[in-house]
Parts: sequence; structure tokens; C-alpha cells
Amino acid sequence: MGQSESHDPNLYYVPHGSRWPIVASLALFTTMLGAAMSLNHSAGGKALLIAGVLALVGMLFGWFGDVIRESIQGFYNRQVDISFRMGMIWFIFSEVMFFAAFFGALFYARMFSVPWLGGDGDGALTHEYLWQGYSAAWPTNGPLKVGGAFETIGAWGLPFLNTLLLLSSGLTVTVAHHALRAGARGRLLVFLGATVLLGAAFLYFQATEYYHAYHTLGLTLGSGIYGSTFFMLTGFHGLHVTLGTVMLMVIWVRCAKGHFSRDQHFGFEAVAWYWHFVDVVWLGLFLFVYIL
Repeated sequence: MGQSESHDPNLYYVPHGSRWPIVASLALFTTMLGAAMSLNHSAGGKALLIAGVLALVGMLFGWFGDVIRESIQGFYNRQVDISFRMGMIWFIFSEVMFFAAFFGALFYARMFSVPWLGGDGDGALTHEYLWQGYSAAWPTNGPLKVGGAFETIGAWGLPFLNTLLLLSSGLTVTVAHHALRAGARGRLLVFLGATVLLGAAFLYFQATEYYHAYHTLGLTLGSGIYGSTFFMLTGFHGLHVTLGTVMLMVIWVRCAKGHFSRDQHFGFEAVAWYWHFVDVVWLGLFLFVYIL
């Protein structure tokens, strides 16, 4: 007898014998090991990294595929739905802390460590004995110009365009949500599809910006503390936009297949929450990295 036949809808559904947690652990370990080996130029690092990423992608599609099948078969009652909402809230909170760490690093470097190296405040002795003659400035290429010569990216070109794209995508996904609640399937698919296209356009222009930075401005990941924080913050945000765009595409297909109803559509809401989160993070990036 299958689980769909034996499961009591009044009970909290717990999947049995799932292989995905151990697969996820192994895939993450392989990815991190490969990344560490690649950064240290160890033999086989890149191959291990690629294998880990492929395993991660396969795990995500397999695990979420199981979740979608369980949802369609009616395994999830209201209590499970509440658990999913709480899990998504905690996941987004962890992501907030993730980006807070990078914003904190940017703030610390700009407001404390660089001025100290320049002799401000309690850093007078540091300036005298460690980097005598160093003049604090932001952006900086470091003492003795160790980061090389570079130019920064202006805020009102591609970054401003990307800001408009992401804000527009936040609007379109909200309209799509209202269309789902109203049962307007055609409008739902149009505006959700527009959100996917806006996300893809953002990624295209960010890739263009990176190419311009590396090949024209001399701004790279090795351009001192400024280059490191710039690419770490914008790069991880771009990774999140990539994941969000893929999730929106999956949700578009699920909407087209009629997997969601007016009242039962947490899968859609979870992705919309995530998308609004990346919107808010970008606004912080645009303000603190590009403008100020």
C-alpha cells in the first residue's frame, strides 16, 4: 500500500526513508571542499567543485520534486502549511544575517580599519609603525597600492537600471499574487512571466557590469578591501537573484499546470517572499556600495 493511500490527512505528514538529507550533506561537503581546494590552486579542486555543484542541483530538483508530489497528493494539512511558513521565515532570517555579516564587514573596513591605518583615533601607533605614510581614503587600493589601480562603478548607470528592474519585478510578482488569489490565471501567468524576464535582465546587466569592471576599470576581486567587499556583496546577491529566478520559473510552470488554488498556494508565496527579500537587499547594496 502506498503512502498516499495509507496517510491520514488529519495527521502531521512526516516522509519516511528520504535519502535527500544525506545526499544534501555530501553534496555540500563536496562543494565546499572543491571550493577550498580551488582557492588554494590544489589539483582536482575545480573538478570536485563542479561535481559538488551538480550534485547540489540534482539534490534540489529531486527533493523539491518530492515535496511537490506530496503536496499534489494532499499529504499536507494546515499544520504542515504552518510549519512550512515558519521554516521559510527562519530561512529568510538566516539570509538576513548572512548579508548583515558582509554589510558589517564593509562598514567596519570603511569606518574603522582604514581610518586606523591612516592614523586616526587609537590607530596613531599603527600608522607610525605598520603603514607609515599611508593616507586613509575610500575607496582604497590599500597600503603601497597593493590592490592596483582601479576605478569604481558609477551608481547611475547599470546599477540604477538594475534597481529599476528589481523594483519593477517586486511589483509584477505582487500583481501575480493578487491575480492568483482572484483566480485570474491568464493575468497570473503574464505577470509572473514578466517577473522572470525582469530577473533575467537584471542578471544580464550585472554580468555586463562585471565584464566592464574587470576589463575596463581594473576593478577585480583582488582590488584591495574595496574590490573584495564589492564583489562579495554584489556576487552573493547575484547568486540569490539567480536562485530566485529559477524558483520563479518553476512556480510559473506549476501555475500553468494548476497546482495552486486561491487559498492553497504557499509554494508561490514562499518564492514571492524570497524575491522581495532580494529586492530589499539590493536597495541596501545600491545605497551603501554604489551611492555612499
